[in-house]
Amino acid sequence: MTRISALDLPMVDPLPEATQKYFDICTEKLGMVPNVLQMYAFDIAKLNAFTAMYNDLMLGASGLSKLEREMIAVVVSSLNRCWYCQVAHGAAVRQLSGNPALGEAMVMNWRYAHLDARQTAMLNFAEKITKASGEIVESDRQALRDVGFTDRDIFDIASTAAFFNMSNRVASATGQEPNPEYHAQAR
Repeated sequence: MTRISALDLPMVDPLPEATQKYFDICTEKLGMVPNVLQMYAFDIAKLNAFTAMYNDLMLGASGLSKLEREMIAVVVSSLNRCWYCQVAHGAAVRQLSGNPALGEAMVMNWRYAHLDARQTAMLNFAEKITKASGEIVESDRQALRDVGFTDRDIFDIASTAAFFNMSNRVASATGQEPNPEYHAQAR
């Protein structure tokens, strides 16, 4: 088995039926079970909490597109220098946008990507959440409203950025390795 993290946290064996079914769906849809999920599978309650929040933020109803949510994940992960999430979510941006150069720009320096005013405002806000959340003021929220985001969208931007700030720290601290498959996706 390929190393998935620097920690020795054996996966529950056997996996509960619902978890095994979820992993089977991942394999069917993605061609793999993401290492982050395998790592959390040492404690099914933690895995379920992680996946519930991730699935709600990234796949649930929102005024943000799936691509916009992935862009937030990449920008936050790039600022935090989280190897796992830069690789995994950079691949998602490449795939969802159909533009490999966008995925690379997002990982390296999102300000060099050719983004519209809406995306730029969203990512400026995500960056400020990551670097200086205590300095966010009403004008930061108003800048989002000015480009068409609703207050619910602002909540979703904040929640997505906050989730990836947390996830990045866990991934980096535990030495999570990205699945090798991510490197070749959507190129």
